[in-house]
Amino acid sequence: MNPLLVIDIPGLTLDQLQSMPNLAKLAREGSLQNLELITPAVTCPVQSTFLTGEMPSRHGVVANGWFFRETSEVGFWKQSNALVSGEKVWEVGRKKNPSFTCANLFWWFNMYSNVDYSVTPRPMYTADGRKIPDCYTHPAGLRDELNEKLGVFPLFQFWGPGADIASTRWIRKAAEYVMCKSMPTLTLVYLPHLDYNLQRLGPNHPGIVNDLREIDAECGVLIDGARQQGQKILVLSEYAVSETTRPVHINRLFREKGWLAVRNEMGHEAPDFGASQAFAVCDHQVAHIYIRDKNIFADVKKALESLAGIERVLDKKTKKEFRLDHERSGELVAISQADSWFTYYHWLDDSKAPDYARTVDIHRKPGYDPVELFIDPKFRLPSVSIAWRLLKKKTGFRTLMDVISLDASLVKGSHGRVSNIPEKSPVIISSEKNTFPGGSRAKRGIRPKKKRTGEGASIHATEVKSLMLEMIFSEAPALK
Repeated sequence: MNPLLVIDIPGLTLDQLQSMPNLAKLAREGSLQNLELITPAVTCPVQSTFLTGEMPSRHGVVANGWFFRETSEVGFWKQSNALVSGEKVWEVGRKKNPSFTCANLFWWFNMYSNVDYSVTPRPMYTADGRKIPDCYTHPAGLRDELNEKLGVFPLFQFWGPGADIASTRWIRKAAEYVMCKSMPTLTLVYLPHLDYNLQRLGPNHPGIVNDLREIDAECGVLIDGARQQGQKILVLSEYAVSETTRPVHINRLFREKGWLAVRNEMGHEAPDFGASQAFAVCDHQVAHIYIRDKNIFADVKKALESLAGIERVLDKKTKKEFRLDHERSGELVAISQADSWFTYYHWLDDSKAPDYARTVDIHRKPGYDPVELFIDPKFRLPSVSIAWRLLKKKTGFRTLMDVISLDASLVKGSHGRVSNIPEKSPVIISSEKNTFPGGSRAKRGIRPKKKRTGEGASIHATEVKSLMLEMIFSEAPALK
């Protein structure tokens, strides 16, 4: 077997490589191809497709979060691997060779999977409301080893207004440690750094060049270390981020129509999904619309199709074409235009927004919220405001870290719809020459029928699993 390092860089596109010397060199010496993704092109569904070779209709991960009909609750960023159906790449690898081992560092749905080594973010939530940075590992002792060697995982640099290169650097160092100590057959590494400013600033902002250079430097260290160990290398992107100028508030529309129910909780309006006739679970540029009252189905679809910023609404027939026809999906699925994205906002008056709306709270919010990347501009001295709240927490007072804005127009980049601009296409890079002969080898019927030969050919997301296995089990050794 040939050991393989797989680096997942969300937001990486073809045009960015000119500012990334390490990845550009890897592509020149090996192979480069466009990567054709799925809808929705967001982290959890795409990673699940990479690892199972299946579409959402089979593996069941229809978004980063969805409505759990059994409990009438929306849940985002769940971590149990049991939520993903299908045979994972490491399970196939073990069948081929019982000595096959796998390390998974920060790919989602990592907890309680049957990989040999896993590391994933898992903060501790104390009874007094504190959120303490931590990670979950298997074996359990790996957490203590990483904490001793690298310090505690910098959770507040992994997401939120403080998100920066520190979290990606910690993950890179953790991957180096695991590779050197345990030498897995397959090492999966997720490096999120590009995701932050692509959403904060937009992909066309000149400041993005610095982010490209920062993550390229981290990749360069990983690549050099992998080569020294004789590993092959595969680099993936999960999506392309598009410039956005328009937030779309589906749930506010549904509220005005009387379809979305709310509860008054101490002056704040909380959504009551179990009592609602229709509501949207919004995730970047894709939204699942759950409709309890089938008598209003046509009205809901018509309302969505007339809402500015929506490009397409999928029904039962078209969901099947996109392979989103799973029981977890909404009765309808809305896809935004390239310059738009969907908020989860359901309130009509900011003074009645839930208390969690102004905090970083990815688990309580019933939708993805990129505004968590921004401190509210109303704070003239944001560092002082944050320090004061932290001091109150540390001295035992219950207090909210309510420093996040409610201005959705701050967000300048989003993703979820598949990019149709070639130079903005996500890419796949292999350290080996001739990795992608003949373009795509995608399974018949899983994507729109297009000719994929010669220049402009692409690899489909469902092929990544088999490609990993081919690189590991092929007789050709890694290139030095």
